[in-house]
Amino acid sequence: MIYPKNFETKIGFDEIRKQLTGLCLSQLGQEKASSISFSTQVEDINENLEQVRELRQLLEIEDQFPLDGFLDLRSAIQRIRIQNTHLEEEELFALEKMLKTESQILKFVRVRQEEKIQDQDHEAETLYPALYELADGVADFPKTIQRIQQILDENGHLRDNASPELQTIRSSLKRARGSITKTLYGILKSAQKEGVVDKDTAPTMRDGSLVIPVAPNLKRRIRGIVHDESATGKTVFIEPEEVVDANNKVRELEGKERQEEIRILKEVAKFIRPYARELLDACRFMGDIDLIYAKVALGKSMQANEPTVEDRPAIDWVQARHPLLKKSLEKKGDGTHRLIPLDITLKKDARILIISGPNAGGKSVCLKTVGLLQYMLQCGLPVPIAENSHAGIFHDIMIDIGDEQSLENDLSTYSSHLLHMKNMMKQANSQTLFLIDEFGSGTEPRIGGAIAECVLNRLLEKGAWGVITTHYSNLKHFADSHQDVVNGAMLYDRHQMQPLFQLAIGQPGSSFAIDIARKIGLPEEVIKNASEIVGNDYIQSDKYLQDIVRDKRYWESKRQQIHQREKEIEKMAAQYEEGLQNVEEQRRDILNKAKEEAKSLLADSNKRIENAIKTIRESQAQKDITKKARQDLADFKQDIEAKPATDENEIARKIEKIKRRRERREKRKTEKVQGQPNAQGAKASTASPHELAAGDYVRMKGMSQVGRIESLSGKSARVIFGEIHTSINKDKLEQVSGPVKATSSESESTSKQNAIVDRLRSAAISKTTQDTIDAHRSQFRQDLDVRGMRGDEALQTVQRFIDDAILMNIPRVRILHGKGNGILRNLIREYLSSLPNVTHFADEQVQFGGAGITVVDL
Repeated sequence: MIYPKNFETKIGFDEIRKQLTGLCLSQLGQEKASSISFSTQVEDINENLEQVRELRQLLEIEDQFPLDGFLDLRSAIQRIRIQNTHLEEEELFALEKMLKTESQILKFVRVRQEEKIQDQDHEAETLYPALYELADGVADFPKTIQRIQQILDENGHLRDNASPELQTIRSSLKRARGSITKTLYGILKSAQKEGVVDKDTAPTMRDGSLVIPVAPNLKRRIRGIVHDESATGKTVFIEPEEVVDANNKVRELEGKERQEEIRILKEVAKFIRPYARELLDACRFMGDIDLIYAKVALGKSMQANEPTVEDRPAIDWVQARHPLLKKSLEKKGDGTHRLIPLDITLKKDARILIISGPNAGGKSVCLKTVGLLQYMLQCGLPVPIAENSHAGIFHDIMIDIGDEQSLENDLSTYSSHLLHMKNMMKQANSQTLFLIDEFGSGTEPRIGGAIAECVLNRLLEKGAWGVITTHYSNLKHFADSHQDVVNGAMLYDRHQMQPLFQLAIGQPGSSFAIDIARKIGLPEEVIKNASEIVGNDYIQSDKYLQDIVRDKRYWESKRQQIHQREKEIEKMAAQYEEGLQNVEEQRRDILNKAKEEAKSLLADSNKRIENAIKTIRESQAQKDITKKARQDLADFKQDIEAKPATDENEIARKIEKIKRRRERREKRKTEKVQGQPNAQGAKASTASPHELAAGDYVRMKGMSQVGRIESLSGKSARVIFGEIHTSINKDKLEQVSGPVKATSSESESTSKQNAIVDRLRSAAISKTTQDTIDAHRSQFRQDLDVRGMRGDEALQTVQRFIDDAILMNIPRVRILHGKGNGILRNLIREYLSSLPNVTHFADEQVQFGGAGITVVDL
């Protein structure tokens, strides 16, 4: 039950309905918007709100959601249900457009989870269950669309090839009109030469025929039929007799063309007629989507949310805002007025709120905000409250706001208030929400306050919920002596002498009558006399009340500051913990990498040393040399397999130690080879100079490959290098004592070892570099906000941000650019796609920002 009859007007819902209707895209949507009504069924309310929530999310994700085919074709579809009727071309074209849009919408709302997430094994669920339920049973019409497209072109006109007969008729028409035009221009040209008509005269149409404009005094110079005369009488329009028969034939062909067009349209109507009921369902579905879209647009303009409604009376709203007042203040745009959100709570043990405070302090606005938002909510509309708010339902909403004087019904202001009180007490129950402004006013204060207190007590007994505003002290004290009733105060700044429009629940508010009177400029003597009349006790109690309000404001401010500091500390602690985890992971990665490369170095060195030992054995070297070589190998292996270094400096020291050991081993091996020149075969030293002969071992100057001379011929020598036979000038050869073994393999192994050591050295980060990276990491944030920046400024900021993230090995960052028209998002993503270090980027999840945030993986 809604009371009184003008409820919507008093709380401003008629303006909300007007805005909603204006946002609809079709006549059917507007009709649905104008007929939305208050509901007490919690399932219906939540379903309506869920539909709005899902369509809002869908519009945020999908850029291609269609919004251009919302057309009301109900009357046209109803008409073709009658035999031998048809749709005109424009109606058929509109039907095609609507069915295309409907088909696209159905694809969006019927998408399943498996189409978005391919790697899940569980049974797929719909992404938009409420919209899916709305579309349940609504048919798609691909064959109807195809049939219409067969006869209509992209501009909505019948195609020439819609039927063979139509094509023949239109071809004949084209030839006939061309012949008429050619003949008419010939006649016109002759008339211009004879001076019958002006040179700039052109044929025109009259009664469906091409005619020539001629001056009245010259009309007998052109033989034909006069069709019309200008309004001034200075021009007559003549159809030359040479084209009369041709024009008659054109009209005859046009009649046949129209008959064939109607025949084709009737055939299409006959094809569509069996689906008339399904098409009407599709129209209703489009109207529902249109209404939901209008709700989304309205919610966006109000920065509204769609709370889940509980099946019980409850109001626990955070940051509630009056949408009409917000829009009004935005229109003023002078910066001196701003809307202060309200935190409003009605619960089982505090279900009646008594609001007091100064005049023009926002009491009535608070009252109307409760009424309007609760009514909007139960009409299935999103409401401007924070996401962490909770809401319930009421079966009755009753208000008493404003002056209801009536000369016709002989009602005074107070009489009208009493009449409302009577009806409220009669109808109220535990599911009722009542809203009373200036409770008890309109008559002598003492008796008015007493009656108001009794009425309030009766409403309390009946279990009703409500919000009232008052200046009466007895009603303020009523809350202190009655359970389930709580005081609330609209705050006032005594220093600035202006209201704060903030609601504080828990204590009554002062009217600040003395302070306001002093601010307005009443004489101090008048104020003093008034204070003496009411008595010092009243003045002091009001002062104490003001002090309580002031102290509560101070401690509330402190509490908020502490809470904010705690949140900042928690955020910093989380960032530090994340930074430490990243450092630890990087340290483990460096150590693991060093260990793997050390193992690789060990394997290479092991192979090289075993080869050296094999060579020594084959050369029948002393056993103590072999034993020493094996001991060197064991020492080297022990160094590598020791426990990993605990920091980068220790890694560097171990690498240096390994390199020095390798150098000492190379030195000992060189000394050993020099002491036993035949152990490996002759070293590649140059033999004593003498004339080269067949069978000598030689090599090319500057080269290490050794070959043997096969034969000599003059200044040339034929030399065998491995399996290759070649002729070389003797001057380019030098004699060696014998073939060189393992030289190239040792060189290759040594080079490989050097490369590995260099890579290990590169893994060791200096302490200065590490300190620099740590300093950057402590100041680095993984979220970058570029909203409001110009394109070039945003790109420079993103470039520095990505460079820092790569330097500190951050695997994932987020860039907040907002949605808007998508220009800034596209600019940033085009830049990201050009970076080789960026492996992937995509929209954030919907619940965390969706298309307004880009997540970048590095």
